[in-house]
Amino acid sequence: MFEINDILPALPEMFLACVALLLVLVAAYGGDGAVNAKRVCSIALGAIVIAAVMLWQGGDIATTAFSGMFSADSFSAYMKLLVLMGSFAALYMSISPLEQDDINKPEFSLLVLLAVVGMMLMISANDLMSLYMAVELQSLPLYVVAAMRTNSLRSSEAGLKYFLLGALSSGMLLYGASLVYGFAGTTSFDGISAAVATGALPVVFVIGMVFMICGIAFKISAAPFHMWTPDVYEGSPTPVTALFAIAPKVAAMALMMRLTYGAFGPIAVEWSQVLVALSIASMVIGAFGAIMQTDIKRMMAYSSIAHMGYALAGLAAGSHAGVLGVIIYMTGYIFMGAGTFAIILMMRREGKSATKIDDLRGLSKTHPLFAIGLLVMMFSMAGIPPLAGFFGKWYVFLAAVNAGLIPLAVIGVVMSVVGAFYYLRIIRMMYFEDSDDPLDADLPMSNRLVLTVSLAVVLLFFAGLGSLLGTADIAATTLMTSN
Repeated sequence: MFEINDILPALPEMFLACVALLLVLVAAYGGDGAVNAKRVCSIALGAIVIAAVMLWQGGDIATTAFSGMFSADSFSAYMKLLVLMGSFAALYMSISPLEQDDINKPEFSLLVLLAVVGMMLMISANDLMSLYMAVELQSLPLYVVAAMRTNSLRSSEAGLKYFLLGALSSGMLLYGASLVYGFAGTTSFDGISAAVATGALPVVFVIGMVFMICGIAFKISAAPFHMWTPDVYEGSPTPVTALFAIAPKVAAMALMMRLTYGAFGPIAVEWSQVLVALSIASMVIGAFGAIMQTDIKRMMAYSSIAHMGYALAGLAAGSHAGVLGVIIYMTGYIFMGAGTFAIILMMRREGKSATKIDDLRGLSKTHPLFAIGLLVMMFSMAGIPPLAGFFGKWYVFLAAVNAGLIPLAVIGVVMSVVGAFYYLRIIRMMYFEDSDDPLDADLPMSNRLVLTVSLAVVLLFFAGLGSLLGTADIAATTLMTSN
């Protein structure tokens, strides 16, 4: 039974949940046209902004709620703000292409808002029960929006694949949680941490821990649990793909950090080995898989797999520096993803979406400003200094080296070089090849604004790095000391 003190730490989540319930009525009785869809989208965007202000005001408060199942601290506030920024960007960019992408349905923004509530609860999960409930609340709406384009066979296939493999990962997560509970005798992260610190661990607990980590690895599309990612990215409507590529990855990575450094904190040697394997597999499969792609959405899917591998390299360090590196990496990743998909969403020919990499030929001549924007994003993702992507990789690899994981860091650097190939291929097409059929010139203002903000952050990342390091250090310290 909760008390009034439980409400304040979870106020942003409760506010968004209440707005989502209100939007059910708006979606049901406001009509089925694009006008109502934009109305619901605008209300959802306003709710996200208000929730971000709530977090900004109360982010320094470290407390728990609902009998310790919900944790609110600087770490959760920082990661939630990243999720809200990424979700806002993806939802804001969906306003203009609603009609063209056949997602002009009021329930689209409603489902996204419910998924955002789930993501925020994932970040604050401090108990196996709240962890599982949050994961399901995040996943179920995303299964639906992946298949939102009902007149497209690919979209239906994407939603079905995502649902089936997501159900498999949820089963792995739940089975692992039951084994962990069987050993610890409690679902609380603090209780599990105390139990594993007492002595030798039975094999059944280690199996449960591995199952839980693998279940969450599916949510961040880490290899070898990445099978759904390319097909879902390609088949889903592009605004949905933009959402998948940004916000859920941050929430799942934060949950992975909360679980490993919290519940399994005293046995970092055991779970670090699992993360090293996931990191190497993700970096290798992501880098080489992207080279063969001809669709830019599939290429971005493999790119995201590789990026999660780089982030896991810092997480595997099991240190304060590792947490700091992952926080910085995910901060840059949000803006790199938003800026890249702002341009992908603007790729249209005769009003229809164009997602082939070849469609970028000659972009520098027809849309020079957007070609520069995509060039900056590709360089940043490749890790070219002094852009945001470079500093993210620098801090995660530095944490890995300091933790003695030198081979992992070396593999990461080599895979970054391999990954630069497919990023440079896009730049070559834009600047050194011509197109007989240029893309449309009529481009939405929402995408331009998102691209402008993303470019500013990526280009000036080094200028605000000092302040960012201070804030990220507080968040990392909070996570390390609260468990």
